[in-house]
Amino acid sequence: MYRRAFLAAATAAGATLTAPSATQRRLGSADVDRLNAKLAAVVSMDNAYGGTVELQHHAAALAEETVRLQNTHTASSRIRSELYGVAAAFIASAMWAAIDGRRLKEAEPYLERAITLAGLANNRYILYRAWGHAGIMYRHLGRPADAIAAAEAARGISITRSDPFYASLAFARLGTFHADAGDTRASLRAIGLAQDSYDRADQAKNRPPWMGFYDQAELDSLATFANLRLGRWEAAERHAHRCLAGLRPDLERNRGLTYANLALAQLGQGDIEPAVESARTVAPDMARRGRVGGLLDSFTKQLTAVAPHNEATAAWHEHRRAA
Repeated sequence: MYRRAFLAAATAAGATLTAPSATQRRLGSADVDRLNAKLAAVVSMDNAYGGTVELQHHAAALAEETVRLQNTHTASSRIRSELYGVAAAFIASAMWAAIDGRRLKEAEPYLERAITLAGLANNRYILYRAWGHAGIMYRHLGRPADAIAAAEAARGISITRSDPFYASLAFARLGTFHADAGDTRASLRAIGLAQDSYDRADQAKNRPPWMGFYDQAELDSLATFANLRLGRWEAAERHAHRCLAGLRPDLERNRGLTYANLALAQLGQGDIEPAVESARTVAPDMARRGRVGGLLDSFTKQLTAVAPHNEATAAWHEHRRAA
């Protein structure tokens, strides 16, 4: 299913760039628009299916094609800056796909490339995105201090002062990283600041497509992660339910993450049957991929330890084998 959808989207947006002709031409806004359409397709596929290997390699290839396009044609400084920004966004998408798929060793080299290209573009928005992804990468690498530093770097970029929407996401991620470090006070304070910033933001303002995932549901998803790490099971369950109530239907990966987190929150409260039911709600094509699969593996281990002889546990193991 994913492969068919991926190929269709790649074809629709243009899977590769047209090879340059022997005679140089001048690049213009039409080239930027065409590449931005490809970027929107990459973001859409990530929202639907998560960080697959195919998406990672596709985004990385588009970044390098964009850089080669610059080196074989002429352009104004404005167009060059915009094209470097698109290339940086493609690399950031490749980085995110690798992180989401837990291919962390593959993700790390993309960070330097994304920051370099964002610097060439003088693009604060992509720099913000790169540091935001870096924080999550460091979190999964078990480097909480680096994760916090990356989140602070993202929060320190000027766009968070001019637009509280960006500040909200930076604070929400910072809250999860402080939770990883076991700092309850700092974590809950950051989540509170994330909500305050979100409430002040202009929700209708035009922003890059890669920010399209962030809304109240995503804020609640991040708050769920933070409260789970802090062992605040009831608060985690409350945020998970609120996330699911507001989650857009196209964000299938996020739905899988939230149901997996809901299952963990319910299990933490000793609610075995509801926890198993929540875990079973995760779509089969999501249940063994990337972060969703990792969360369900963790759920399986905890469920087996807490209730090894429960009928619901046996049913879950059977479901997991059949998935």
